[in-house]
Amino acid sequence: MDLDQFLSSGQETLDFIAEYHKSLRNRDRPVLPDVEPGYLRTVLPLEAPQKGEPFQAVLSDVEQHILPGLTHWQSPDFFAYYPAHMSYPSVLADMISSAINCVGLSWLASPAMEELEVLVMDWLGKLFGLPG
Repeated sequence: MDLDQFLSSGQETLDFIAEYHKSLRNRDRPVLPDVEPGYLRTVLPLEAPQKGEPFQAVLSDVEQHILPGLTHWQSPDFFAYYPAHMSYPSVLADMISSAINCVGLSWLASPAMEELEVLVMDWLGKLFGLPG
Protein backbone atom coordinates (compact mmCIF):
# COMPACT_ATOMS: atom_id res chain seq x y z
CA MET A 1 0.00 0.00 0.00
CA ASP A 2 1.46 3.33 -1.00
CA LEU A 3 0.67 6.74 0.53
CA ASP A 4 -2.18 7.51 -1.88
CA GLN A 5 -3.79 4.13 -1.23
CA PHE A 6 -3.31 4.68 2.50
CA LEU A 7 -5.08 8.04 2.33
CA SER A 8 -7.94 6.62 0.26
CA SER A 9 -8.29 3.52 2.45
CA GLY A 10 -8.09 5.67 5.58
CA GLN A 11 -11.02 7.75 4.39
CA GLU A 12 -12.95 4.58 3.54
CA THR A 13 -12.21 3.27 7.03
CA LEU A 14 -13.44 6.48 8.68
CA ASP A 15 -16.59 6.28 6.57
CA PHE A 16 -17.01 2.62 7.55
CA ILE A 17 -16.64 3.44 11.25
CA ALA A 18 -19.13 6.31 10.98
CA GLU A 19 -21.67 4.13 9.17
CA TYR A 20 -21.19 1.33 11.71
CA HIS A 21 -21.92 3.66 14.61
CA LYS A 22 -24.82 5.22 12.75
CA SER A 23 -26.30 1.74 12.27
CA LEU A 24 -25.97 1.09 16.00
CA ARG A 25 -27.54 4.42 16.92
CA ASN A 26 -30.42 3.70 14.51
CA ARG A 27 -30.75 0.21 15.97
CA ASP A 28 -30.25 -1.37 12.54
CA ARG A 29 -28.18 -4.23 13.99
CA PRO A 30 -29.11 -6.83 16.59
CA VAL A 31 -27.05 -6.49 19.75
CA LEU A 32 -26.28 -10.20 19.96
CA PRO A 33 -24.97 -12.33 17.10
CA ASP A 34 -27.12 -15.02 15.54
CA VAL A 35 -24.38 -17.39 14.39
CA GLU A 36 -23.33 -20.96 15.11
CA PRO A 37 -19.85 -22.01 16.26
CA GLY A 38 -17.56 -22.38 13.26
CA TYR A 39 -19.61 -20.08 11.03
CA LEU A 40 -16.55 -18.16 9.79
CA ARG A 41 -14.99 -21.32 8.32
CA THR A 42 -17.96 -21.55 5.97
CA VAL A 43 -17.58 -18.03 4.58
CA LEU A 44 -13.83 -17.27 4.66
CA PRO A 45 -11.04 -19.17 2.90
CA LEU A 46 -9.55 -22.07 4.83
CA GLU A 47 -6.06 -21.19 3.55
CA ALA A 48 -4.24 -17.89 3.98
CA PRO A 49 -4.44 -15.74 0.83
CA GLN A 50 -1.39 -15.85 -1.41
CA LYS A 51 -1.74 -12.17 -2.33
CA GLY A 52 -3.51 -9.15 -0.95
CA GLU A 53 -6.91 -7.98 -2.07
CA PRO A 54 -8.31 -4.49 -2.47
CA PHE A 55 -8.96 -2.76 0.84
CA GLN A 56 -12.63 -2.31 -0.06
CA ALA A 57 -12.91 -6.12 -0.20
CA VAL A 58 -11.50 -6.31 3.34
CA LEU A 59 -14.08 -3.80 4.59
CA SER A 60 -16.77 -5.75 2.76
CA ASP A 61 -15.68 -8.97 4.52
CA VAL A 62 -15.80 -7.16 7.86
CA GLU A 63 -19.32 -5.91 7.12
CA GLN A 64 -20.66 -9.18 5.73
CA HIS A 65 -18.89 -11.77 7.86
CA ILE A 66 -17.34 -10.25 10.99
CA LEU A 67 -19.93 -7.74 12.23
CA PRO A 68 -22.79 -10.28 12.16
CA GLY A 69 -20.73 -12.46 14.53
CA LEU A 70 -20.10 -9.76 17.13
CA THR A 71 -21.87 -8.62 20.24
CA HIS A 72 -22.21 -4.90 19.60
CA TRP A 73 -21.10 -3.42 22.91
CA GLN A 74 -21.48 0.10 21.54
CA SER A 75 -25.18 -0.40 20.85
CA PRO A 76 -27.54 1.78 22.91
CA ASP A 77 -29.44 -1.46 23.59
CA PHE A 78 -26.47 -3.26 25.18
CA PHE A 79 -26.71 -3.18 28.97
CA ALA A 80 -24.78 -6.24 30.13
CA TYR A 81 -21.49 -6.47 31.98
CA TYR A 82 -20.19 -2.88 32.12
CA PRO A 83 -20.29 0.14 29.82
CA ALA A 84 -17.63 0.07 27.13
CA HIS A 85 -18.55 3.12 25.18
CA MET A 86 -15.96 4.72 23.00
CA SER A 87 -15.87 8.25 21.74
CA TYR A 88 -14.97 9.61 18.33
CA PRO A 89 -11.97 11.49 19.79
CA SER A 90 -10.72 8.19 21.25
CA VAL A 91 -10.83 6.56 17.80
CA LEU A 92 -8.82 9.43 16.35
CA ALA A 93 -6.35 9.22 19.24
CA ASP A 94 -5.96 5.47 18.58
CA MET A 95 -5.14 6.28 14.96
CA ILE A 96 -2.43 8.73 16.01
CA SER A 97 -1.04 6.33 18.60
CA SER A 98 -0.92 3.49 16.05
CA ALA A 99 0.76 5.70 13.48
CA ILE A 100 3.46 6.87 15.90
CA ASN A 101 3.87 3.31 17.22
CA CYS A 102 6.15 4.23 20.13
CA VAL A 103 7.33 1.89 22.84
CA GLY A 104 7.39 3.75 26.14
CA LEU A 105 9.56 1.45 28.21
CA SER A 106 11.37 4.27 29.92
CA TRP A 107 12.11 7.98 29.64
CA LEU A 108 15.15 7.23 27.49
CA ALA A 109 13.07 5.12 25.07
CA SER A 110 10.50 7.85 24.54
CA PRO A 111 10.72 11.01 26.67
CA ALA A 112 7.51 12.63 25.42
CA MET A 113 5.47 9.46 25.94
CA GLU A 114 6.78 8.97 29.46
CA GLU A 115 6.30 12.60 30.47
CA LEU A 116 2.81 12.80 28.95
CA GLU A 117 1.75 9.74 30.91
CA VAL A 118 2.99 11.23 34.19
CA LEU A 119 1.40 14.61 33.45
CA VAL A 120 -2.00 13.11 32.58
CA MET A 121 -1.90 10.92 35.70
CA ASP A 122 -1.19 14.07 37.74
CA TRP A 123 -4.23 15.74 36.12
CA LEU A 124 -6.41 12.75 37.00
CA GLY A 125 -5.10 12.69 40.55
CA LYS A 126 -6.06 16.35 40.99
CA LEU A 127 -9.48 15.77 39.41
CA PHE A 128 -10.15 13.00 41.95
CA GLY A 129 -8.78 15.05 44.84
CA LEU A 130 -5.89 12.71 45.53
CA PRO A 131 -2.94 14.04 47.53
CA GLY A 132 -0.12 15.44 45.39
